[in-house]
Amino acid sequence: MKDQKIGFVGLGRMGGNMARCLHDRGYHVAAVFDLNPEVTSELAAEVGATACSNLAAVTAGSDIVLTIVTNDAAMEAIYFGEDNLLMGAAGRTFINCATLTPAIHGRIDSAAKDAGAVSLEACMASSIPQARNGSLFLMIGGDEAEFTRVKPLLDDLSEALHFVGPAGKASEVKALVNMIMNINTAALAEGLGIGHALGLDLDMLLRVLGQTGARSRVLETDGADMVARDHECYFSAEHAAKDSGIALKLAESAGIPAPLAQATFAQYTKLTAMGLGQLDKSGIAELTFKGRAI
Repeated sequence: MKDQKIGFVGLGRMGGNMARCLHDRGYHVAAVFDLNPEVTSELAAEVGATACSNLAAVTAGSDIVLTIVTNDAAMEAIYFGEDNLLMGAAGRTFINCATLTPAIHGRIDSAAKDAGAVSLEACMASSIPQARNGSLFLMIGGDEAEFTRVKPLLDDLSEALHFVGPAGKASEVKALVNMIMNINTAALAEGLGIGHALGLDLDMLLRVLGQTGARSRVLETDGADMVARDHECYFSAEHAAKDSGIALKLAESAGIPAPLAQATFAQYTKLTAMGLGQLDKSGIAELTFKGRAI
């Protein structure tokens, strides 16, 4: 697998660090592209890749292309725009790592097959440090035989790896993961906000929460940050709103009410509308502590 030429499209906090990780592990990162040419040039120089000025050049210079973009619209553009990854794509494998709707993954899977290529979804339930050190949690959807073929590369990016099923299924699982995480985050922010209003010692409250049924992964990652108002971004509030919205549409299609997800979506949408969408998801505490953003 390390003899394959690897391309990257989307060189933000996740994509750039995944490229660095594979480079450090001996892979040939051959072609990179980002809408920001300066970011493209800097990463290309760092990992010894070609800084591509268009998407077709990434495909031409790669055997496997990993994409890490922000949303369905960005995915639509890189696969179906005037300049796109499917131009000359025969024989290539595309691994799409963003949290998107199942529908766009299905559409790309079909279009890739028509172009003589293969598409996999590799949904991530991790953050920036895990992208850099190769300890991502990945959920894979698509062709199982192709998953098996590229598994060594995916293993080098992850510490946990699950094949979920056909195209679209991994994004369904990821949407539920993020929906539950976002609900937990919103609940923690409310609890700490109420504790603050009651005059409780928040350090004590965090310790108690960590030793009772309120303990959660979110408590460990976000609790102290909510108290300290340290919202350095690892997973943005804007993305939390987007992902909760995806989950709500899945719930609606399944005929399942989701009032907690709806309330959480409303909170993150409000935070984003206030111009605070680039805060970490812990920034939701700005809506629940007296004297903060509200």
